[in-house]
Amino acid sequence: MHAASSGEEGNAAEGATAPAFVAVALQSECRSLAQCADRGEARAQMAAAVQRIGEQVAATADFLGADVRLFVLPEYALTGYPAGRAAKHWAAWAALHPAGPEIEALGQIAAQRRVFLACNTYETDEHFGGLHFQACLLFGPSGDVLLRYRRLISLYAAGPWDVWEAYLDRYGLAGVFPVLRCELGALAPLASEEVLYPEIARCFALRGAEVFCHSTSEIGSPLATQKEIAQRARAIENLAFVVSANSAGVVGAGVPAQSTDGGSRVIDHLGRVLAEAGPGESMAANAELDIGALRRARRRPGMGNLPSRLPLELFRLGYAERSGQPPNSLLRGGEVIQPDREFFRRRQAAVIARLAETHWRGD
Repeated sequence: MHAASSGEEGNAAEGATAPAFVAVALQSECRSLAQCADRGEARAQMAAAVQRIGEQVAATADFLGADVRLFVLPEYALTGYPAGRAAKHWAAWAALHPAGPEIEALGQIAAQRRVFLACNTYETDEHFGGLHFQACLLFGPSGDVLLRYRRLISLYAAGPWDVWEAYLDRYGLAGVFPVLRCELGALAPLASEEVLYPEIARCFALRGAEVFCHSTSEIGSPLATQKEIAQRARAIENLAFVVSANSAGVVGAGVPAQSTDGGSRVIDHLGRVLAEAGPGESMAANAELDIGALRRARRRPGMGNLPSRLPLELFRLGYAERSGQPPNSLLRGGEVIQPDREFFRRRQAAVIARLAETHWRGD
């Protein structure tokens, strides 16, 4: 199985009329590896999760019909989150090898149903030994990984920015913000809380993204949550669809399982919720995406065409004199260092102190 790093693949012409298709935000239960006794048990539990997801994809495709072309899975659907586990421990138990059996099995799910399958997992990278990344993968109907994105902003985990020079040398900017151009349109990932950062979605949209595949594990609440508001905002400001899959609970992590449950949804390019799931495992968040209508909206002058009205150079100047999270924090003399959780706490505290001194001063 071949994996494309950049995701800049496919044969859809930018102005071509795309057929409408049905997308599903599959709300599946996540069973945490945090309580597993050893690595063998963890790997067996992941294999069982892949099998369960495969059965759900197959049954959903049969029920909804041939127009189903895209499935989005919840965040870390095979593993749960680290739940305080050390990075070295979690890498051994939960991080997948890019050519490993779990990746192969997920690809087979996409191939068997001839669908595109977006998932989120942890994975290693042979070029950055000692680190593991949270990754969004997009499988095509061939079973191949056509897009691979590593999460940029995370509180207690490493990302490309932490090894920026080496990562950029290896994968280029197209590998940092990959967009897959295919017969469905232009697909791009959004990883969990990164939906709260408008710059990330904007970078994908400026590279042509029409559909955001948002794998998340977030608060289940009858009230509007931050991420729900952000999902609709990212759709409106980029004139893009958002297919957001939440977990149907996270079992075995220690927290009450249904804290993250429900609210998977499909949102159109005007910010309208087309479908939404209640609590529990569900395929209810499915809807037709009319890419042709989206493209017509993007080409229509007027107040609502927000992307066309952006003075991007102005914003570049506004950012130029400000600094935030520093790059290359995990590179020492060109070598990758392995962080612990305390490293991330210290780094964030230093950034907050600098912001308080420079950008957030009351005078």
